[in-house]
Amino acid sequence: MQPIPYVFFKDNCREAVTRYGEIFGNGPEIMSFADMPDEDRKQMPGVPDDAVMHASVAVGDGMLFASDDPSGETPEMAGCNVCLSLPDEAETKRVFDALADGGDVRMPLSPTFWTSLFGTLTDKFGVRWMIMADSDYE
Repeated sequence: MQPIPYVFFKDNCREAVTRYGEIFGNGPEIMSFADMPDEDRKQMPGVPDDAVMHASVAVGDGMLFASDDPSGETPEMAGCNVCLSLPDEAETKRVFDALADGGDVRMPLSPTFWTSLFGTLTDKFGVRWMIMADSDYE
């Protein structure tokens, strides 16, 4: 069993998972509300057809699931981060910089006592990330 983060967006899930697919080299799978059976779709009046009902994107050996929240009431992400440990410093820097583009770096990548590089950011979609390099630190 492996936990899978499920992230909700107000109205830009498609843009976010498409960007994550570019960063991690895996095209996302996206199901829109228009893809729902008519019977179920009728129970959600006012939800745009192109809103994302469910999306997934592979991130290394794991997955990230996502959806638009048709209620628009999803609060900003707080108290939770998606944490990634990347195989080397070059890949760590590449992913950190790509996710930071247009976002807010909370802690720049720097050495710590547990790894050679660690940093935190909130990307332009409001998702909080903790990025680090795999390391032999103990």
